[in-house]
Amino acid sequence: MQNNFYKVKFFLIKFIFIFFISNSYSQEINWISLDEAFKAQKENPKNIILDVYTNWCGPCKLMEKNTFKNKVIAQFINQHYYAVKFNAEGNETISFKGRKFENEGYDKSRSQSRNSTHMFARFLGVNAYPTTVFFDDKMNLITPIRGYLVPQQLEIYLELFKNDQYKSVKSQSEFDDFIKNFKSKLKV
Repeated sequence: MQNNFYKVKFFLIKFIFIFFISNSYSQEINWISLDEAFKAQKENPKNIILDVYTNWCGPCKLMEKNTFKNKVIAQFINQHYYAVKFNAEGNETISFKGRKFENEGYDKSRSQSRNSTHMFARFLGVNAYPTTVFFDDKMNLITPIRGYLVPQQLEIYLELFKNDQYKSVKSQSEFDDFIKNFKSKLKV
C-alpha cells in the first residue's frame, strides 16, 4: 500500500515537472489560414502577421525553430495578431480583396524543392524567403520585412505594428527613437 503511494507521488511530481518545463520553454503560435484570419477579423479585429516561407528554405526553418517557438514571441503574437503561414511556392488558392491568386506553374513533383512562385507572393512584392508581412486590421498591407529575424528583431516589429502606432513613425530618426526607447520583454 505504502509502495503504491510512493509510485503515485513520484508519477505526480514527474508529471508536474514535465508540464512546467514544457510550458516554460516553448509555446505554440496559433497559426490559422488566411481565410480563417479574414473571418476572425469580422468578430475581433487584429492585425495579421504572415510568415511567407518555402519548403526548401533553410532560414525559414530556423526562424520557425528559433524565433516563432520563443515563448515570449509566441505569447505576444497570439495576444495581438492573427498568425498565418503562407507557402510562397505552394498550390493554395488565395482570395484577397476580391481577387483570386493561384500558383499556375506549380509542379507537384517539386513540392519539396524549388517551385514556381505563387501569384499572391508576387502581389505582396515578396521575392526573398523568409519574409514577414504585416497587415492592419482592415487587411491593408503595412509592410513586408525580408529575411531571417531573431526574436529580438521580430519583437521590435511586433510591438510597432500591433496597432496604429507605426503611423506616427514618419522618418528614419523617429524609427531610431522608437528602437532606442523600446523595452524588450525577452531575456537575453
